[in-house]
Amino acid sequence: MTFLTEHEANVLLTACDRTTWTGRRDHAMLALAIQTGLRISELTALTISDLTLGTGAHVHTIGKGRKERRTPLLALTVSIVKAWLAECAGVAAQPLFPTITGKALSRDAVEHRIAFYVTTARRSCPSLRTKKITVHTLRHTSAMRLLLSGVDVTVIALWLGHEQVSTTNIYLHADMTQKERAIARVTPKVTKPGRYLAPDSVMAFLDTL
Repeated sequence: MTFLTEHEANVLLTACDRTTWTGRRDHAMLALAIQTGLRISELTALTISDLTLGTGAHVHTIGKGRKERRTPLLALTVSIVKAWLAECAGVAAQPLFPTITGKALSRDAVEHRIAFYVTTARRSCPSLRTKKITVHTLRHTSAMRLLLSGVDVTVIALWLGHEQVSTTNIYLHADMTQKERAIARVTPKVTKPGRYLAPDSVMAFLDTL
């Protein structure tokens, strides 16, 4: 499972050229995707009315099986999205991330934009060169951020809109840092290196079996 580190995610966002309309749109779109972990179908279906940016800021989505969920937004994400909304100034039913003609971006268009920025980001971040990055990678990144922050896996399942917690358990196996911390807590400090040698009495007993 591929996900981005904090540094890699920041480099990807920095690759968006915010001196252009398209770059500002894409920066807001990727920032929202990384923080919320939305599926690509949910991301492309967003309208302006799906956002609540005041108290209890969140984004409303309809995911698999027509199931609704509301994903909280961090203050930084809210400020980025607010700046984008002030620029696009559309009506409630308008796509949140439109094309230059006002239509919703297609799945292929979103993946194409990400591939474009990944190419740019790889020039200054060599670790990205070994990773295939898609919208689903950003979804994994959101989940891993939550996990590494100590959020319970059942809450992450609700966050991502997973039908079963077992689907979310993949993230428990994806990060070596978590495993290293766990083993550090349970390994007895008095343990000495070396192999166990059974005494002669035990060996004699085993020979009789």
